[in-house]
Amino acid sequence: MALYPYPMAIPLALTALQKGGALLLFTGVFAPLVGLLLKRVGGGWETMGGGPFAILNERPQRRAGGAPKVDPAIQAAEVRQMLEAKSERRRQRGEAPLDVEAETRRLLTAAEQPRGTNTIDAELRAEVRQLVVVRNERRMREGLEPLDVEAETEKQLANLIGSP
Repeated sequence: MALYPYPMAIPLALTALQKGGALLLFTGVFAPLVGLLLKRVGGGWETMGGGPFAILNERPQRRAGGAPKVDPAIQAAEVRQMLEAKSERRRQRGEAPLDVEAETRRLLTAAEQPRGTNTIDAELRAEVRQLVVVRNERRMREGLEPLDVEAETEKQLANLIGSP
């Protein structure tokens, strides 16, 4: 004959402290061991959530041509919309509203101008040249041969604006 004739007799016979100990033993030891076993043996852990409709499998497509071309009408409408919102916020704060049309023209003409060495202002060019001159002086103090200041200035400006 069994020690306990009823299956519910064991849990009912345990004290609260014994039940708590059993719960801690299960959650602290057995559950992590079962999870580790399933991860190691199952082998499908890495593919969990995968499949033909998974978001993780979608990779962004790189374009060879750089940034996509934007329709000028859409760009102008978006710029105008953002400037109108900015002007409205300024008006609500009690400040003078923006001239939306003039600001739109200014921003769109600035976006059309190519970025390159001809668009770099003279102050930036002079500051970069000063840095190159100081670097050259330090090189000469260290006994190294000096660099060509103009060529190094152009190289630093090209690195700064991101052109090759």
